[in-house]
Amino acid sequence: MNFQTIGFVIIIFLGVLVFYFLGSFITLWIQAMVSGARVGLLNIIFMRLRKVPAKLIVNAKIMAVKAGIEVTTNDLESHFLAGGDVLRVVQALIAADKANIDLKFKRAAAIDLAGRNVLEAVQMSVNPKVIETPLVAAMAKDGIQLKAVSRVTVRTNIDRLVGGAGEETVLARVGEGIVSTIGSSESHKDVLENPDSISKRVLGKGLDAGTAFEILSIDIADVDVGKNIGAELATDRAEADKKIAQAKAEERRAMAYAAEQEMKARVQEMRAKVVEAEAQVPLAMAEAFREGNLGIMDYLRFKNIQADTQMRDAIGSTKEGKGAPKAPGTSE
Repeated sequence: MNFQTIGFVIIIFLGVLVFYFLGSFITLWIQAMVSGARVGLLNIIFMRLRKVPAKLIVNAKIMAVKAGIEVTTNDLESHFLAGGDVLRVVQALIAADKANIDLKFKRAAAIDLAGRNVLEAVQMSVNPKVIETPLVAAMAKDGIQLKAVSRVTVRTNIDRLVGGAGEETVLARVGEGIVSTIGSSESHKDVLENPDSISKRVLGKGLDAGTAFEILSIDIADVDVGKNIGAELATDRAEADKKIAQAKAEERRAMAYAAEQEMKARVQEMRAKVVEAEAQVPLAMAEAFREGNLGIMDYLRFKNIQADTQMRDAIGSTKEGKGAPKAPGTSE
């Protein structure tokens, strides 16, 4: 084997090695060159060293170039290394360009890194989205409860997408506006007759301030009559007043009963003292007889007075004089 053959074999072997290790990079380089993306072969090789998927970056660059979007390979690599979705950002730039929306790569990358779906935001900016609020219950001034459901049409505001509030804030503000509008109505009939008055008043409050959306319209989808909360509150108040009055009456009854029992105790005590005093009368009379201070005539006069007193008590205790002792010589 001569040196020419050996050199030819070595060249073929080196070519196979180069194609084996660099074949995918060469393929991507040729693909980018044919597409006009102009991605250098060394740049593609260095992407692998930087742990950047070269195929993803090349495809994103080709997609942008074919759509007429100016974006550099370094920007795409930097966005990938920052944790962003490169393809979604490029697709959002293409969609914004076709819709005549001024959206630069840096702003799109910032929106994507902020956790927003930049492609969906661009699509919603072109095609507004309708979101439905949950059932909102409020009470008019006449005490009748109304339940309303509204549909809010919003579109994305690209300028406020970073740092702007989301759909939940918009729904909460719309619900609050519906509650305040119904609550300020004199009668629930006014709201039922003109449900669009709610939409006009709520829409005029600028509820989309500080949010990532622009409210286009608020439409009341349904309004239903709920409970008569005013009557229920009046009933509950009357029931509470009734219980309070009953409690106060029970308190007065208990105080009266206690006073009565106290009076009865005092009467019993006085009666006991009277009985005790009466028990001393015979002893005193006996002592008076012994000492000569009381004569027989005095004693008889006392007994007559006592009998007269008992008769008067008996007459006074009967009803209408029935059962009273009759005078001698009278007939029924």
